[in-house]
Amino acid sequence: MKIIETLKNVWKITELKDRIFLTLGLLLVYRFGAQVVLPGINIDALGGLQDGTSSGLLGLLNAFTGGAFANASVFALGIMPYISASIVVQLMGIAIPYLQKLQKEGASGQKKITQITRWLTIGICLVQAPGYLASIPGLSGASSMSSMLVPGFNENIFYFSSVIILVTGCVFAMWLGEKITDKGIGNGISLLIMVGIIATLPSSFIQNSASRIEGGNGGFMMILIELVIWFLIILASVFLVMAVRKIAVQYARRTASGGYEKNVSGSRQFLPLKLNASGVMPIIFAQAIMFVPGLIGSSSWLKDTTAGVWMQSNFQDIFGFWYNLIFALLIIIFTYFYTAITVPTNKMADDLKRSGGFIPGIRPGSETSEYLDKIMSQITLPGSIFLALVAIFPAFIVKLMNVQAGWALFFGGTSLLIMVGVAIDTMQQINSYLLNKHYDGLMKTGKNRKAVAQN
Repeated sequence: MKIIETLKNVWKITELKDRIFLTLGLLLVYRFGAQVVLPGINIDALGGLQDGTSSGLLGLLNAFTGGAFANASVFALGIMPYISASIVVQLMGIAIPYLQKLQKEGASGQKKITQITRWLTIGICLVQAPGYLASIPGLSGASSMSSMLVPGFNENIFYFSSVIILVTGCVFAMWLGEKITDKGIGNGISLLIMVGIIATLPSSFIQNSASRIEGGNGGFMMILIELVIWFLIILASVFLVMAVRKIAVQYARRTASGGYEKNVSGSRQFLPLKLNASGVMPIIFAQAIMFVPGLIGSSSWLKDTTAGVWMQSNFQDIFGFWYNLIFALLIIIFTYFYTAITVPTNKMADDLKRSGGFIPGIRPGSETSEYLDKIMSQITLPGSIFLALVAIFPAFIVKLMNVQAGWALFFGGTSLLIMVGVAIDTMQQINSYLLNKHYDGLMKTGKNRKAVAQN
């Protein structure tokens, strides 16, 4: 088979093989750390915490950490503080001139931005770690933290040591991600998140299947229908990630004297504009905001009022109508916002002009920039609606097919889009190594490129 032959070619490239082994080794370290419980916690008392974080927004957060959140693990904060810090730094880059200057300085500026992101990650961890520890008794149904500790373990020492361990765990996870990026395959941070999500997939599927079979809730036929729908939504997500609008670009032919001659014999290429240029960031932004109404509704000064009860009941249920309606609207808004700040149409037009390229029928410069901006606006609307539909699809699955919450999260939303996006990115990384060594790639069909090169 073609895929087997391609996998054999992977092992023939020593550098690629070493990078794959290193990546797998570091991912294994991360998964091992997710099972290590914070010192002092009685393992027998974790059952309540796992039940309290099995659904809702906390269930989603637990999925991102690969179950570390519910295990009170040393990696309980996961890599999310680093993601939050990256988002904050990226947004501050719009308003702070110093960060704008660093963004234009190339590799040296990016190095400084990375350092700022690291320090901000530590600051976010120092806020989140005590909050997580304080929430453990409430989520577990325990009367106090002391009842969850091993006998004789001092509560104050536990809080102090656990904050240090949680911050260190997040920093170590960040280091693992950066090493995977530098020495391994693909984007290390994204791979850590994807591995955490995949870790909860088998147990979620088994629990849902058991409820179908043992509870007489559709049996094997419903399981088969669910799998078919799951594969269809994966195909839709692949389309969303890879779909592009190709803008024809004509490059002037360089003459022997070093000048440019604009004629039909110049090389024609395409400028790809992605249908979903913002990736999963709009969903992450929207989900961060969707935490706020539930927190406000459960606050001490509002929780007993009619408005507070309504906010708690509607915004803490991630499969509810109002939650998903507002969630979808926020995703569409943030898709436009994030696309506007990450797709520099002015810079693209300037780069085209400097390289002797132009869009047929469009004047170089400001007119090209306005044209690209118009095209981006046109394709962002269907892209944002498609992204919103994928994000809220788990709610439809739960309501229409009575799928368990844990398994439903894999039918759309951030979990599925991260899995699809990271898988495609990793395949492209491996593909580039294979093509550079004149082998057929994972995403390429045809004759063996090594044989072609030798002919």
